Formats: sequence, C-alpha cells, structure tokens
Amino acid sequence: MDGKPQHKERHRQAHRTISVFGRELRMPKSRPLRIAIGVLLIVGGVLGFLPILGFWMVPLGLLVLSYEFASVRRVRRRGAVWWGRRRRP
Repeated sequence: MDGKPQHKERHRQAHRTISVFGRELRMPKSRPLRIAIGVLLIVGGVLGFLPILGFWMVPLGLLVLSYEFASVRRVRRRGAVWWGRRRRP
C-alpha cells in the first residue's frame, strides 16, 4: 500500500466512470475537463436542431455534471425516482 486509505482510492476510481444504459464510460481524471465536457454537451444539445448535434446531448451533459455538482445530482435523482414511479405497473 502507498499509505492512502482504500475507501478514498475506490471513490476516486468510481468517480471516473459513468454508467449509461448498463455501459461503463471512462471519464477524464481532470475535474475541470469533466465540467467542460458536461457544459459542452448541454450547449450542443440546445443546438440540437443543427446537423450532427442532437437533443440527446442535454441529458448526457447533465449526467456528467451530476457527478461534480450536488444540485445537479439531486435533480438527476428526482428524475430517476419520477421515471421509476411512472414506469411501475
């Protein structure tokens, strides 16, 4: 061991991946780069009417930002709970 607590190391590793539809996507280690990616995805999604860009980018950008900001994380969790209740028979 290098002296770091194991729980912090696991937290760091979990922080660098995003699970989308059961697939794990690796995120950059740099926090500012992750924030920039999330913001760019949202901006690109707002311009979804243009070719190549799409409205699918907005939720993905929010998902990326939810790993960095608690307020976005709360909105994501509320949306997940709402969706789960809606889909329940």
